[in-house]
Amino acid sequence: MSDIRAKKPSDSEVVMTELAIPNDSNILGNVLGGRVMHWMDLSAAMAAHKHCNSICVTASIEGMSFYHPIKVGQLALLRARVVYTGRTSLITKVIIHSEDMDTGEKLLTTEAYMTFVCLDKNGKPRKIPSLILETDQEKAEYAHAEEIRRRKQEIRKQEK
Repeated sequence: MSDIRAKKPSDSEVVMTELAIPNDSNILGNVLGGRVMHWMDLSAAMAAHKHCNSICVTASIEGMSFYHPIKVGQLALLRARVVYTGRTSLITKVIIHSEDMDTGEKLLTTEAYMTFVCLDKNGKPRKIPSLILETDQEKAEYAHAEEIRRRKQEIRKQEK
């Protein structure tokens, strides 16, 4: 049986670095939004897996915002962690900063909340560990993610 003891958000944290290369970019030299989303999905899935100790699948992406482009030759610095847990699903927050390797300048480029469902070995949703919230920041992120989940559930009800 898997371990379902509560965990801290920091236990799931994933830090990932990608180098923006020409194959990742459009004709303006900016990394394609789809490539950024791919990187975000990978980092968020790893954070979800670390929290659940099992495979997790992407269910939705909420509140994705692109603030600045990531240019070819820059680093994309991704940080993902679990910020909310339900019974079988969780929400990760992913933040990307770009870094100019020549100057060291960093800019917030992208952020999003991504919902995952944790699966057992048979591909069925399984119960997951709850979160231990210790800081005001962790509590605020949990409340924000909980509101995202609530709004998403309201929309689903209206669509039926």
